[in-house]
Amino acid sequence: MSYQIELRHLTYFNVLAEELHFRKAAERLFISQPGLTRQIRQLETLFGALLFERGKRFVKLTDAGRFLKSETDILFSQLDYIRVQLKKMGEGKRAALRVGFIGSAAQTVIPDILYRLNRKHPDIDVSLNELPNDAQVAALLEHKLDFGFVRQRQAPAGLLLQKISEEPFALVVPAKHPVHAKNFRSLLQFEKENFILFGRDYSNDYYQLVMSIFSDCNFTPSVHHQTVNALTIFKLVEKGMGVAIVPASLKKGYDVPVRFIELNRIRQRSQLSLIWNPASRNLGIRALLELIR
Repeated sequence: MSYQIELRHLTYFNVLAEELHFRKAAERLFISQPGLTRQIRQLETLFGALLFERGKRFVKLTDAGRFLKSETDILFSQLDYIRVQLKKMGEGKRAALRVGFIGSAAQTVIPDILYRLNRKHPDIDVSLNELPNDAQVAALLEHKLDFGFVRQRQAPAGLLLQKISEEPFALVVPAKHPVHAKNFRSLLQFEKENFILFGRDYSNDYYQLVMSIFSDCNFTPSVHHQTVNALTIFKLVEKGMGVAIVPASLKKGYDVPVRFIELNRIRQRSQLSLIWNPASRNLGIRALLELIR
């Protein structure tokens, strides 16, 4: 009976699954609450499955409802993708690429890649979204992004990954810190300092890599602050609230009075990777991959 299901049914379901409250969902949909109740019951009848558990003071998704919510999220993302692509084609464009990136990639790699892509394929539009690694992975799996620039070495299940660059780490200290490049010997000089790091939300893979640097030096750092924003890290270092370890390329593009000490002698290197979903049908994906390869 799936042919009887209309898009409005799924729209009503999706809004109620987000609100988990019939009155609030009905207000968002500009329909009456009894009307919404009828539509949901009709959908449950068509699917032959209970989608919501209802109580006097609660509404929650059943297992079937949670499954349908994950599928409708993908469906509506695809519909939005179709809308955007058709609009671009109507404007004479071939495709529109949605690209996620972490802040450090914006300083070096992305400007060059987008410049070359525009020169070779001016009929491809690109929209950029700065996101942490994990948010990019989730968006790629849900077809909300076409590419991501992430700091990790392995692709999660369902995605493909290609190494773009590799670079050393750098220690970031206040401008007047007594340790500088000429008298720096090892991180043990900073064993009693507070550290400001990119947190797990930035990238769990990256965070574990940085923590292995301290492990090699046989001490556990006092992590005073964690953030996903490089400028915040540099400002906190400038104020003397701690020192930081970041990819060395981040010394470019920020006008903050801090000092960078490159950690060239350690084994750890930060890898910037391009990541994408091979199931995506975006016409611009092949163009970018050919350009990078």
